[in-house]
Amino acid sequence: MFSFEVRNRDLLARIGKLGTKSGVVETPVYLPVINPSKQQVTPRELREVFKCEALITNAYILRKQFGEQPIQEGLRRFLGFPGVIMTDSGAYQTLVYGDVKISPDEIIRYQEEIEADIATILDVPTGWGVSKDHAQNTVNETLKRAKELEALKMREDIAWVGPIQGGRYIDLVAFSARETGKLPFQIHALGSPTRVMEQYLFDLLVDMILTSKMNLPPNRPLHLFGAGHPLMFSLAVAMGCDLFDSAAYSIYAKENRYMTEYRTFRLSELEYLPCSCSVCTSSDLRDLRDMSDEDREEALARHNLHVCFSEMRRIKQSIVEGRLWEYVEMRATGHPSLLQALKKLRPYSDYIEQHSPVSKRKGIFYLGPVGLSRPEVTRHRKRILERHSPPQGADTLVLLPYFKRRPHKKNRLHEKFNEVRKLAMEASTVHICIYSAPFGVTPIELEDVYPLSQTEVAYPPDAETLNYVTDQIKQYITGNGYHKVIIMSDPNSWEDEVAKKLNQIGREEGFTLEPIRSESDLRNKDLIQRIVKTS
Repeated sequence: MFSFEVRNRDLLARIGKLGTKSGVVETPVYLPVINPSKQQVTPRELREVFKCEALITNAYILRKQFGEQPIQEGLRRFLGFPGVIMTDSGAYQTLVYGDVKISPDEIIRYQEEIEADIATILDVPTGWGVSKDHAQNTVNETLKRAKELEALKMREDIAWVGPIQGGRYIDLVAFSARETGKLPFQIHALGSPTRVMEQYLFDLLVDMILTSKMNLPPNRPLHLFGAGHPLMFSLAVAMGCDLFDSAAYSIYAKENRYMTEYRTFRLSELEYLPCSCSVCTSSDLRDLRDMSDEDREEALARHNLHVCFSEMRRIKQSIVEGRLWEYVEMRATGHPSLLQALKKLRPYSDYIEQHSPVSKRKGIFYLGPVGLSRPEVTRHRKRILERHSPPQGADTLVLLPYFKRRPHKKNRLHEKFNEVRKLAMEASTVHICIYSAPFGVTPIELEDVYPLSQTEVAYPPDAETLNYVTDQIKQYITGNGYHKVIIMSDPNSWEDEVAKKLNQIGREEGFTLEPIRSESDLRNKDLIQRIVKTS
């Protein structure tokens, strides 16, 4: 009854079709948390107004407050929601209150009886601020309960969620993911991230999510518990999270807090409503402030839901366009903690590159040094060093700078270098390459390969990018055994900085560097002849 089919990818993100016994949901998907005892927005309204495909409710609370009623009516009829319904098990209540009066096998049976589409075992959350011994115990007990599921469950038409525990202890997260991934769960979920997100420790969240992804079967969806603020949706999706749930839209509404994609405001802080949803276009601030507490709470809940659903649609569009990195980078500039988290992707760049599309519909925008972690840059560096071989016998490298007109071989300055090409072909000693940010060296024969000539860059590059480019060129020179490097660069430009750095590197590594400093040098046949002969 369960299926997961991916139709679009970008970074580790995927737009997929998640099939359950009650219908198909498109991922990534945001699941609002529904508390049947207090509904600011009804499940029917979620479906009809917000086009919500799936929601999540708490099986433990249902059993405690409503007993047999959800079993007798069936969960969809009880909630008034015809879409896909996921149930949590009460583990969060364990974290808050220390214990729940229900056993792991009882909550499994109850979720089957109410006919949940996606159900969760009663795991033991690690929580925050606990010792490593305690964290290890939560991992072990959760794994024990996960192994017991197969013998306890009675139905085969429910997708079961295998939670990952370990909290801030990344080695335990890796162990938990690896061992739980060996079991026949359909979906996995990262547990205990709520306090991490509440404290804006997004760099730690990067470690937790990517460690889980690297140790789980890649064909299974990953759920991020308690991820309810649209500020961080795009980063989490980029790291491979497929499902999200949260009650933040409701909790914030009770506290007179107004969500936007980039931060949350208290209603008292606003002078304008920076949104075009039905709530914000039919009311102004005075209207909202003059409402009764109940009406204002419902209005803010609807607005907050609109922001969450809208952000998820924008993320999906970015995936389809192949511009998710640019979108994440834009969102990351909205908060220092998010930008810090984006920088934390650097150690995982090889893993992200291995699981990212090789080509896309559109070129890429390079905006700054955080982009050095993006898969296109990582892939070029690896492949140019591992897979590309210069012309046999070439011992002189000619480096020409990046020009706006593409392909580069049609640029007028490159055309003036035709004499070098001709003589190089005859002598088989000269190899012509382009150097640019952020890729470094690009052999002229590969310039049309995606995305080398489909990249827009904000020039001049910053110091970190310049150092990266210089280091990549150095590796290319030393790795291919060039004895001489001729580099064209304009005085007082970023290219000139690269030339100066390479000159110093050449003295250390044993190759000589000769600069071409003007267009007239390109027209100097004596210089060209000397380049070829001395090579």
